Amino acid sequence: MPKQPTSAAPIPRALRPRDAATLIILRKVDDGHQVLMGRRHEGHKFMPGKFVFPGGRVDRADSRVLPATPLDSVTEGKLLKKMRGTPSPNRARGLAMAAVRETFEETGLIIGQASMAPPRTRSADWRAFAENGAAPALHGVRFIARAITPPKRVRRFDTRFFAVDEEHIQNDPHDLSAGSDELLDLHWLSFEAARALDIPQITSIVLTELEARITGKGGIHSDRPVPFYFMRNNAFVREEL
Repeated sequence: MPKQPTSAAPIPRALRPRDAATLIILRKVDDGHQVLMGRRHEGHKFMPGKFVFPGGRVDRADSRVLPATPLDSVTEGKLLKKMRGTPSPNRARGLAMAAVRETFEETGLIIGQASMAPPRTRSADWRAFAENGAAPALHGVRFIARAITPPKRVRRFDTRFFAVDEEHIQNDPHDLSAGSDELLDLHWLSFEAARALDIPQITSIVLTELEARITGKGGIHSDRPVPFYFMRNNAFVREEL
């Protein structure tokens, strides 16, 4: 007789989510708005081949480099709500800074202001940013959504989604040649065209949230509640911050 199993297979332990940030750049066109998206390389373990906004994990240096302009107080306050660990303004700023840095790395676009002062950091990424004669600027960046990757995924992130208008790009928004190979096929897309691509479910949800915000009074600068998505007892939950 075949041997009977002596115990059940171990249940994979849920990974602890790591802080991450992504930036949605909005371009105004005659028939509405466009967003900048690119395709993740098929070799990535997390969401391979999916179209996403620029973004990635928060680095330690992101909360240490000082921007040319700060986050507005409303955005900072919402970032502090339900922040895991010890909430602090430095951590809130670091989340937005990570979105700006990752956008620069993946697209070559600079959300900043002209500056010749080098940053006080050993971070090669932030030094590369400064070599363009710029310092990051956060005054136009708005917090529009937060989502935690469900358990039992190969990677888990506590991602803050930010949005910024194209007018805050210091260099040429049409030139996407300076980005890394982390995001392929970078394109400005209408909301409709973006939804037709192979995008993650949360990206589709955030697009809907953003569209409602920009068509309402105040646009992305409106003081709307920020949706927060996560799993609780195997159910998808939406709260507001």
